[in-house]
Amino acid sequence: MTTSHPKPNALIWLLASVAIIVLDQLTKLWVLTNLPEYTAIPVIDGFWNWYRTYNTGAAFSFLSDAGGWQQYFFATLAVVICGLLTFWLTRTPRRDWRTALPFALVIGGAVGNVIDRLQHGHVVDFVQWYWRDHYWPAFNLADSAIVVGAVGIALFGLFDGKRAGKAR
Repeated sequence: MTTSHPKPNALIWLLASVAIIVLDQLTKLWVLTNLPEYTAIPVIDGFWNWYRTYNTGAAFSFLSDAGGWQQYFFATLAVVICGLLTFWLTRTPRRDWRTALPFALVIGGAVGNVIDRLQHGHVVDFVQWYWRDHYWPAFNLADSAIVVGAVGIALFGLFDGKRAGKAR
C-alpha cells in the first residue's frame, strides 16, 4: 500500500504579498509624515515627482465622486478577488512561480489599498510621472504591485497557453 503525499501548494508565495503590504504601508506612512499635500516635489525633473494626493475611487480615480458607497464596493471587490486568488494558490504547485508570483503581487497590492480605504477612507497616492504637460495619475506601491501582477497573469497565461497548444 502506497501513501500519496499531496504536492506542496503555492500558499508560501503569500509571503511576497505580506512583503508588498508592509512596504506599501511603510511608504505611505513616510508620505503622510513627510510630504505636503498637493505639492509637487521633483525627484527627476521633467519626469517624476513626489506628489501626495488621495484617491477615493479606483484606477484613475474612477467613481471618486460617487458619494462614498464606492469605498465599500472597492474594498469588498478587493477582498473577494484576494480570496479567489488565494484559493487558486492552494491549487497551484509551489514551484509554479509564473502563476504564484503574479497572484501574490495582486493580493499584496489589493490588501495594501484596502487597508488605506478602511483606515483613511481613501487611498494615499504619491508617485507622479509626467512628460512635458502630460501627467499620469498619481499612484503608489500597491498600485504598482497590482499592475505588475495583472500583466504577469496576462503574459504568463498567454505564453503558457501557447506552449500547451503546441504540446498537443
